[in-house]
Amino acid sequence: LPIICVDIVIKDLNGSILLIKRKNEPLKGEWWVIGGRIYHGENVIHAAKRKVLEEVGIEIDLLDFIGYYEDKYDKNFFQEDCVYHTISLVFETKINRIPQVILDKQSTHWKWASNLPDRFRVNTL
Repeated sequence: LPIICVDIVIKDLNGSILLIKRKNEPLKGEWWVIGGRIYHGENVIHAAKRKVLEEVGIEIDLLDFIGYYEDKYDKNFFQEDCVYHTISLVFETKINRIPQVILDKQSTHWKWASNLPDRFRVNTL
């Protein structure tokens, strides 16, 4: 079954996008947006806010739904021998100030970028 996730595109006032360098599969070592799995019974908006707070230590309030991202990976965090299929609900939020970024154990670095990663293509409904 597909794994349902949230991905959050965080932009500053200049339109730069906050990216993290992943420490785990899938996409280990690649720059990516903040996001991850939704827990069983968890509200989608709560999941998005939780992921941002857990991964970069930023509290966010307003989220705009911008579409979805779907992908399949040969490698996964659980090291299972199967194709890992994810469907992410993608949200965008804008922040007014440059926050202090506090990375969790899932990432090695962070940066502000002018574009989303090439692989990350948001589909609109």
